[in-house]
Amino acid sequence: MTNTEDIQPVNRLAAPRSKVLFLGFGREKTKIIDLLIGADVEVWHSEDVIADTGGYDLVISFGYRHILTKTVIDNATCPILNLHISYLPYNKGAHPNFWAFFEETPSGVSIHEIDYGIDTGDLIYRREVQFDRRTQTFAETYEILNREVEALFIENFDEVLSNKFSSAPQVGKGSYHRMADLPNAFAGWDSNIETEIARLINAVKG
Repeated sequence: MTNTEDIQPVNRLAAPRSKVLFLGFGREKTKIIDLLIGADVEVWHSEDVIADTGGYDLVISFGYRHILTKTVIDNATCPILNLHISYLPYNKGAHPNFWAFFEETPSGVSIHEIDYGIDTGDLIYRREVQFDRRTQTFAETYEILNREVEALFIENFDEVLSNKFSSAPQVGKGSYHRMADLPNAFAGWDSNIETEIARLINAVKG
């Protein structure tokens, strides 16, 4: 199926409905894998760098911390989808739930096709998510966004598996952030959003 030893089977089926390569989170962090298994899908999994995606009907990236190479993308014979916890095109890249509050852009979740850029591929599904920044922490919003993007995938599960979804280019430049862009003075993910954003903004102005 592939020349990448780090890809492992989660289940084996004699006559699967389809074969899916799941990149990133394992079964302990997402219920999507068990949902796929329950739908007679043979699932293969990796958290590591992969060399190809041959032999699969679909590739899903969720919580995956590596960038697929141009060669992997070019050689793919199936859709490669990414589940991203921002309202694209806003907050591509790292720490999207922080930047949505810091830059006052929409919070949300998106499912998109993977291309050569970082979170720049054509949009398939997208949903805005509202938060109460007065009472919630960054860590709480992160967990909520992960649940919301899972729910968005599950709502469209049959459409995705049957490859009947449609996609469209992202509209507008949006925003992009690197890991290194997170302010050094950031107090941490358990801090209250409204209080911490106000403190960071005052620190920049000062």
